[in-house]
Amino acid sequence: MTGSEVPPPSFSFRLAYVPGVTPTKWTRIWNERLPEIPLTLVPVSAAEAFGVLRDGGESGADAGFVRLPVDGPDLSAIPLYTETTVVVVPKDHLVAAVDEVTLDDLADEVVLNPLDSTLAWETLPGQPAKERPATTVDAVELVAAGVGLLVVPQSLARLHHRRDLTYRPVLDAPESRVALSWPQEETTDLVEHLIGIVRGRTVNSTRGRPLPARNAQGRQGTQGTDKGTDKGKGKRPDKAAEGRRKPARGGSGSGSGSGSGSGAKPTGKSGSTGGARRGKPRRRP
Repeated sequence: MTGSEVPPPSFSFRLAYVPGVTPTKWTRIWNERLPEIPLTLVPVSAAEAFGVLRDGGESGADAGFVRLPVDGPDLSAIPLYTETTVVVVPKDHLVAAVDEVTLDDLADEVVLNPLDSTLAWETLPGQPAKERPATTVDAVELVAAGVGLLVVPQSLARLHHRRDLTYRPVLDAPESRVALSWPQEETTDLVEHLIGIVRGRTVNSTRGRPLPARNAQGRQGTQGTDKGTDKGKGKRPDKAAEGRRKPARGGSGSGSGSGSGSGAKPTGKSGSTGGARRGKPRRRP
């Protein structure tokens, strides 16, 4: 590897993420596949996220996990998942006695609406508070003080968990969607590799761009390790891929490629075949 192929010591891929998002799984896979490109995590508020992506460079981020919608056509986004919305209440509140609620159940309650709320309300539920809390953290403190209730994505309820509070799903509340976003004009090879990671692609997938030339030799020593890692771990979170495999196992009937578990169950035909095989040793003299 020549000196021009080695990234400078200060080079890294900067990945922003908003509160409630846990990027651990994706950063682990990145570090396994691209150990020579450090991944720097940049925690940002939901309101700051898009500005950080536009800043880029050392003061911003190359890509980020954000909450939809993005605030301009200059940013690309790939939706990743939709969160359950919950209401945060004191543990001794009546809502804590049920498994789930609707917005109508909160009609007589004071529902706090912090300035950094990530939910898009057409009509705010419940009774309005006298003032809007500045942040979700402030709103959680007010819930603990008995001032009102708070409706948020479940990840934020977990992030700001307190022993004296609990939460319940709100069936008809707006939902929050988390996405991977980046500046459209900065869709680099490294961004493409991150897209492959979050979509569950294997290291040898032909759908992504090839690794940057400066990383090619470094990758040769890790191909075997990454390939094994993807088989054991990378495909499990890919629910869409699992959904595609299940009909194939159930519909083939032959069980030739479905593993021992499905081959043992289908019908009596497989049982008769198995009996013939078990009888062969008895014909030996």
